[in-house]
Amino acid sequence: MTHGYTAGTPGTPEASYDFPQQRTADSTPPPQAAPTAPTAPAKPGRDRYLDLLRSLALVRVVVYHLFGWAWLTVVFPSMGVMFALAGSLMARSLKRPALSVIRGRVRRLLPPLWLFSAVLLAMMLGAGWNPLKDPDHGGTWGLVELFNYIVPIGAPPFPWHLGSKSGVLEDTWAVQAAGVLWYLRAYLWFVIASPLLLWAFRRAPWPTLLAPLGLTAIVGTGLVTIPGETGNAVSDFAIYGGCWVLGFAHHEGLLQQIPRYLSVSCSALIMAFGLWWASNHQGPDGWDLNDIPLAQATWSFGFVVILLQYSPSWQELPGALKKWDKLVTLSNNRAVTIYLWHNLLIMATVPIIDRLYELPFTQSERAMSALDTTYMLWMFALVWPLIGLMTLAVGWVEDIAAKRKPRLWPNGAKRTARRAGHRG
Repeated sequence: MTHGYTAGTPGTPEASYDFPQQRTADSTPPPQAAPTAPTAPAKPGRDRYLDLLRSLALVRVVVYHLFGWAWLTVVFPSMGVMFALAGSLMARSLKRPALSVIRGRVRRLLPPLWLFSAVLLAMMLGAGWNPLKDPDHGGTWGLVELFNYIVPIGAPPFPWHLGSKSGVLEDTWAVQAAGVLWYLRAYLWFVIASPLLLWAFRRAPWPTLLAPLGLTAIVGTGLVTIPGETGNAVSDFAIYGGCWVLGFAHHEGLLQQIPRYLSVSCSALIMAFGLWWASNHQGPDGWDLNDIPLAQATWSFGFVVILLQYSPSWQELPGALKKWDKLVTLSNNRAVTIYLWHNLLIMATVPIIDRLYELPFTQSERAMSALDTTYMLWMFALVWPLIGLMTLAVGWVEDIAAKRKPRLWPNGAKRTARRAGHRG
């Protein structure tokens, strides 16, 4: 199974993380102190280290989809990281009744999806796509599959080629725009399965943690082949299931009970196996781990273990990272919006940049050569303002989905100002 898309999970804005409790070596009870007035327990806040990881993963997703560099899947396996963060937050939320938690997660996910689906379907239908006559998704079943644009329980239909290669957008634009929706399907099934997975993890942590790697070795290597989208869904669940359950392990404090040298050493061995497997099973894009399921699963698993083992649980970004605080807050509050729209916005940079070739001072051969050489850099520079504009335009839907007052630019600036006022 091949996915050309890696993404950051849709984050869960305005949620907080419980910091794992640290054990102390001395278990001797302290001497009895004089009674004092009870103090209110500290309210758990956002773990800014985890927020930073989510922001980095989103940036990595955009850069990967823009430049297509296969080595990025090795340097930072964003999908594994994001599933682990989502798993940790899901474990925390399951202190409440499971059905209400699942309902809340689904509610946060669907309205942003509906808006994106409405725009995408309008574009595809307007460009001449007829789901009844699609060679891959035609007939009545094609209409049934359109339901996945409403609730992503499966893969939504879309044309592989639409328009012409010489059009405003290349003829594969629909594939690139709709292809990111596979992640929402995987995320939804992980959310639905989480009560059972967490129950199993608390009773048999190690088998539950390692079982997805074993399942990937079966369904991700061709040993057992499950055809169609069912096979893709099972493969996705297996590849990233270990990372999701690692989120449980992080929240439950299991990783903190393991000596750091032992967890890092074992993770390094697992990652080394992943690279060895990838070296002998490279796909059409070489070292792109998205084309090599078992390598993706093992490399992501080991990578996530190390990131979570060293998790410093920052309540505020330290040092030089503080200057990125507002962007980190904004990206976490608008993670679903950024993820859903970024590929379409990458493609939207092309017709905009192409207008530069029509300017009078770009008509010389030297100027056109310079534009050709720096074209991808122009795309990289332009996509971020477009993402910002899309965040302003539709990001507030995430607030509606979370039953909050809509905000245009939730970067935490007002909250920071209020805290500073209280201190002054």
